[in-house]
Amino acid sequence: MNTMYTQAKFINSSPHLKNTPEDQGLEVAFAGRSNAGKSSAINTLTRQSALARISKTPGRTQMLNFFEINERLRFVDLPGYGYAKVPVAVKKQWHELMETYLLQRKSLCGIVLVMDVRHPLTEFDWQMVEWCQHSQLPLHILLTKADKLNYGAAKNTLLQVQKELQECPLSLSLQLFSSLKKTGVDELHHALDRLFNPPLLSEPEAAAEV
Repeated sequence: MNTMYTQAKFINSSPHLKNTPEDQGLEVAFAGRSNAGKSSAINTLTRQSALARISKTPGRTQMLNFFEINERLRFVDLPGYGYAKVPVAVKKQWHELMETYLLQRKSLCGIVLVMDVRHPLTEFDWQMVEWCQHSQLPLHILLTKADKLNYGAAKNTLLQVQKELQECPLSLSLQLFSSLKKTGVDELHHALDRLFNPPLLSEPEAAAEV
């Protein structure tokens, strides 16, 4: 386990790119439908019960939420998407906020796409996959709530999602995860290490890789 992630702390929330941390260093953004378990996943991977706010009402994550890991690295919890009871105007506002962040944030180096293992690859999920493909950003898929299925069914879903995405020309990894059972935490830490580390190569080292 990488204990660096357990030191994460909340910085701020913002409904736009103003008043956000300076656009330097590296950020990994967590995206997903509003009931997919993003906040629970962030709390579980950092071993902090209340770092990311959890609500019994999906759709409460309406801003960009920034968490500092260290002076160079951050998590960003993006607005939850797709909750039916949220007014259309609010959905549009969230969508525009996410699009602006994804297009303009230079420090963004990877996406963790959170999906409920019982309902994977929704329309929104495919949009995020296509966006990562277009932007050539590495993507890690977190199939959450794996405890809701028996292991065989959860594993079959993982393999099915992997099969459906095998033609996508992007850096992609995926795993099962359960915040309730605390399973998949070490695997997620390793995935975050991969997302953060490649851009940290110095220019001479990067040139040597070519």
